[in-house]
Amino acid sequence: MKFLALLAIILSCTIHALGAFDRPSENGRLNALGNRFEETEPLRTLLTPNDDFPPIKTPHGSDWLAQHSEAGQSFDEFSDSKANRPDSTRRIIYLLPIGNFEEESSPPLPEVCAYATAFFQMETKLLPAYYPHELEFTPRKSPHGGQRQVLTKSIMTFLKTQLPPDAYCILGVTMTDLYPAPSWHFVFGEASISERVGIFSFARYDPLFWGDTRSEDYRSLILQRTGKVLVHETAHMFGLWHCIYFDCVMNGSNGMNETDASPQHLCPICLRKLHSAIGFDAVKRYEELARFYHGQKWYDDYDWVQRQLARVPQGTP
Repeated sequence: MKFLALLAIILSCTIHALGAFDRPSENGRLNALGNRFEETEPLRTLLTPNDDFPPIKTPHGSDWLAQHSEAGQSFDEFSDSKANRPDSTRRIIYLLPIGNFEEESSPPLPEVCAYATAFFQMETKLLPAYYPHELEFTPRKSPHGGQRQVLTKSIMTFLKTQLPPDAYCILGVTMTDLYPAPSWHFVFGEASISERVGIFSFARYDPLFWGDTRSEDYRSLILQRTGKVLVHETAHMFGLWHCIYFDCVMNGSNGMNETDASPQHLCPICLRKLHSAIGFDAVKRYEELARFYHGQKWYDDYDWVQRQLARVPQGTP
């Protein structure tokens, strides 16, 4: 038996060394969720997995988890992580536009702020734009597409000097493509869990970037893609890691196809983490997200939220 146990450990280590993804079982997902009966209703009901929360798909080819080995983060591990939390002084999310935003190819920033406010249940403010010199932020010409790119770490160093006193965090947003290191092709965004700064780019959200034709509702598509990356990067600053348990907006992504395939919402594990960090009313949050989705005509997301609200018994405190 000892030999078999040792062999299992060796095989497990070999698999992880090769980068293969060990897809969590149902018990693994429930263990990562933790004891949800510690929570009061209706949150406990909203944290109960059902068919609206499919297990994460097995990664293939160039998918994030086929290329990156990630162990995941359970709710208990999150609770023990001592990540930053909002307090009575630092409770505002700030967005800082960097560079020009052409209306035709950019998301409407007031709508981006409104989505962040509903998603995190925290006030989100838009700062005056910063227009950098063309040599700032370690620019380069992409070796793969030829477009101009700037280095994420250079921008994040700048953002740390821009944190207002009442800021929980500050997110730089830009229409310039990003790269995190010379060996990388690009990155959608990057955030620091400990330093409360992050940066993400809208450059790749327009179908024209990929040589595709714009549909009549392409502006809505740009805003949807923006919303996913916005909440993903901001959630990192509350201490959430990439999700490896369910289809979730916190799944890692290696490209636009993978981002488009991810849902707009958090899975039960990540929802519990965010609730623990912020302390919002989960029902009120879903109601405000439903209003936002309805206003944007994101009817599939609206219907999804309505199904979650329908799970909560009427009259539940």
